Amino acid sequence: MTSPRHVDGAVHAPSWNEGEKNHGQILVAPLLLHLLLFPSSFSALKPLFFDPPRAFAWRRKLLGHVGGADGEAGVAPRGHTAMAGGNDFQWCFSQVKGAIDEDVAEADIISTVEFNYSGELLATGDKGGRVVIFQREQESKNRPHSRGEYNVYSTFQSHEPEFDYLKSLEIEEKINKIRWLPQQNAAHFLLSTNDKTIKLWKISERDKRAEGYNLKDEDGRLRDPFRITSLRVPVLMPMDLMVEASPRRIFANAHTYHINSISVNSDHETYLSADDLRINLWHLEITDRSFNIVDIKPANMEELTEVITAAECHPHQCNVFVYSSSKGTIRLCDMRAAALCDRHTKFFEEPEDPSSRSFFSEIISSISDVKFSHSGRYMMTRDYLSVKVWDLNMENRPVETYQVHEYLRSKLCSLYENDCIFDKFECCWNGSDGAIMTGSYNNFFRMFDRNSRRDITLEASRESSKPRAMLKPRKVCTGGKRKKDEISVDSLDFNKKILHTAWHPKENVIAVAATNNLYIFQDKIN
Repeated sequence: MTSPRHVDGAVHAPSWNEGEKNHGQILVAPLLLHLLLFPSSFSALKPLFFDPPRAFAWRRKLLGHVGGADGEAGVAPRGHTAMAGGNDFQWCFSQVKGAIDEDVAEADIISTVEFNYSGELLATGDKGGRVVIFQREQESKNRPHSRGEYNVYSTFQSHEPEFDYLKSLEIEEKINKIRWLPQQNAAHFLLSTNDKTIKLWKISERDKRAEGYNLKDEDGRLRDPFRITSLRVPVLMPMDLMVEASPRRIFANAHTYHINSISVNSDHETYLSADDLRINLWHLEITDRSFNIVDIKPANMEELTEVITAAECHPHQCNVFVYSSSKGTIRLCDMRAAALCDRHTKFFEEPEDPSSRSFFSEIISSISDVKFSHSGRYMMTRDYLSVKVWDLNMENRPVETYQVHEYLRSKLCSLYENDCIFDKFECCWNGSDGAIMTGSYNNFFRMFDRNSRRDITLEASRESSKPRAMLKPRKVCTGGKRKKDEISVDSLDFNKKILHTAWHPKENVIAVAATNNLYIFQDKIN
């Protein structure tokens, strides 16, 4: 039976004619079997043959069907934990990393946040080109119900400022994206990129050192070979644990414009990188060449009408990827169709309401982030005012639309003047794809439960940074009399913004970057 559809916040139940008639054979089979075993029950089952809605209700009860597939309305599937704001748990403060200084240095502002595949490591990149990796500590035996905290594991300088002498342009060291590779051995690997250069880093541990060399002394100086009278067998001696970060590959000189996305493919051998006009496909072992798979640059740059804003590989199908544009459209491409994927396989676009057209329509419709769900069935896009969830099988409109800060629509003029309207907010899924999270202004971030349709606004603030302190939901007053716990839309601080968030892939632990501080929250354990 077809599932209820979520469109613009409303649940539309499918009609019998839409799809249930295609499953008649699935219904008739159990009914006939029942009649063969219990012929006397025909009078009781007679209405089921002539009343399809009742028939399907009977079948669902017979099969124990509750709720639906991922994303359908109803009861959350087994193993799914409800979003904060529900009855199951609430969010509470866990940790905050970063200085409390009022004057924040530009280089210390966090520009990307990313959990690794297991969630045991959390990486951040900043505008100063540094990467800081946090590792989760083991759970304490004395406190079995408390989960381990994240502490600094390694810090290294990933990128340095450069200068392009050909174009007389300065290349910033700011880390635009970090993407982890699946762990294959004891070491960890990640990709980091600034505007022009992508680097593959190996993070490994060393707790032993070799001693007893023949050709050099203990202090490292070379010995005279003629004075060596005996041979020694070097031995490994224990030493303090040292975490090393070493660049294994440098992928450079492939992008004319600023890189905005990198995404590791599901084959774990290739990855794609995207700039404003092109998308390249790389092999992780080959640094001197890449394949250009998308090129939207027109012959005459005056004819340019849109740019690429984000791109991502499908989590399971290594031949499929999507990219979004500044016009609010998403294109899904299949690399099996052609070497150059200028012709998309699917085109996702929501028709614009002519009555709501304004000077800012094109700006606020620009997509700043696109993310596939873990299942690969859905994808999520973030524009300036909303988050939309798309079914890959339905191109003409999103199945779910969530308003992030609709109260800012009346402030677009002032947001345009202070350039905030061009801010690029990211979004993320939780591990079960049942909830999504994205940021807003005033250090607010929003969560939406796809099953219950509930939403909540929380704040990343040091005022509630006491251990295990519960996060209180925040509300914005758009007009009229303001209640005690509400904040006026005119009082919002647009310099405090949550652009980068990450959700633990297996647990309800989230990381939120607020300027130079990294906040970590988790669900309350009773």
